[in-house]
Amino acid sequence: MGRKLTGWRYGAFIGALVGTIGLAAYPVTVHPMLYPEEYKKIQAITRKNIRQEDVQPGNMKVWSDPFDRKKEKE
Repeated sequence: MGRKLTGWRYGAFIGALVGTIGLAAYPVTVHPMLYPEEYKKIQAITRKNIRQEDVQPGNMKVWSDPFDRKKEKE
């Protein structure tokens, strides 16, 4: 078997592992949260000719906010 990683080599290995995972996750998780306008624009272009009512499965009602309460008459 190979040598055991001890001391600074172990720290460098763990740091490289965490850094690699962070670099791989950045374009998927962090970038869309920092720049949502870019993704909203792409969605508007790609969903331009799609009516949500036509593609809703099982004749289900199109999603609406369940916490959107109707205002009472004053």
